[in-house]
Amino acid sequence: MGGISIWQLLIVVAIIVLLFGTKKLRTLGQDLGESVKGFKKAMAEEKPQDAAFDKVEAKSSNTEQQKTTEKEQA
Repeated sequence: MGGISIWQLLIVVAIIVLLFGTKKLRTLGQDLGESVKGFKKAMAEEKPQDAAFDKVEAKSSNTEQQKTTEKEQA
């Protein structure tokens, strides 16, 4: 009832192809693909840095906890 049928979708795609042309759409698709690849690569590189940061943060919080318990015991 309120959805888009396959024919409406095909008409919209045909109008877009007529307006922009296949060459421009192809370059747009390539640019979009490169952007997605770059984003995925950046996310993959970020994970090891986050893991290293978490280790350092865990060590510093452990030493802070030890210092506070030593002060409380004294």
